[in-house]
Amino acid sequence: MEYVKLGNSGIEVSRLCFGSLTFSQTAMSIDAGAAVLAEAIAAGVNFTDTAQMYKTYGYIRRAMEMSGKYDLVISSKTYAYNRELAVEAVEEARRELDRDYIDIFMLHEQESEHTLRGHAEALDYLYECKAKGIIKAVGLSTHHVAAVKAATAKGLDVVHPIINVDGLGIADGTREEMEEAIKAAHDAGLGVFSMKAFGGGNLFRRAEECLEYILKLDCVDSIAIGMQASEEVQANVAAVEKGALAADAAAKIRARSRRLLVEDWCEGCGNCVKRCGQKAMRVENGKAVCNAEKCVLCGYCSQVCPQWCLKIV
Repeated sequence: MEYVKLGNSGIEVSRLCFGSLTFSQTAMSIDAGAAVLAEAIAAGVNFTDTAQMYKTYGYIRRAMEMSGKYDLVISSKTYAYNRELAVEAVEEARRELDRDYIDIFMLHEQESEHTLRGHAEALDYLYECKAKGIIKAVGLSTHHVAAVKAATAKGLDVVHPIINVDGLGIADGTREEMEEAIKAAHDAGLGVFSMKAFGGGNLFRRAEECLEYILKLDCVDSIAIGMQASEEVQANVAAVEKGALAADAAAKIRARSRRLLVEDWCEGCGNCVKRCGQKAMRVENGKAVCNAEKCVLCGYCSQVCPQWCLKIV
């Protein structure tokens, strides 16, 4: 496994980051999810991404116990916008992970300089924690080009942007515009670790192409990928080590049983209903609902969802 410095933060991470959201999305048991992460750790992955809202701290803590590796680099995120909520978020992470410090703490899903300004109290607190050694690096996660630019202008330590071969999920621009913003952040010394290389699971049928694209981006230090099974760990570790995903490994990824997940924040706009050629989507009680018997997991619905709440898991 290759290890790199995450920008100027001084934190050394594996090129592959374990995205833990899949644990809660698929309702895995603590031990089952932790075993998958522990396998990744044994294969050389030293970096995992989580968030206050993911509710996956227990999985990570158990994986550290299973693997005996307690110096795992952990990045977490919070929607906190004031000092009080930020204190709660940081203390929850330290308590649930049984650690004195958190390597990276970020503001979750920032959109621009304006939302960053609206979260100024929380951001200031994270920097206070950094000064005390409670946090090693401060950053933001985002689906917006404007927020990557704001992170660069503000001089944050780390940025966690969405980027994939189709630019799927980028809220305010093209793939090329996001690439340009990420490169500028990287050149300015910010650590960059990407999210949604497979477009929230919607591009899983093009796994080889997805990884080939993201692995060639020199401005991305580490790639966060959600994994829920041993074969996915083995395939992604090998792909990062060799620079390409093996055909047999890609076939196994495509063969896994999957479903369409509708996130809780769905607003029931109905765009997915209009887009679905299989008539598998409907809006019920103000939220999109999928008929699994009709769904062919094409991912077209997610392309028209303004809230990015449709994922294939």
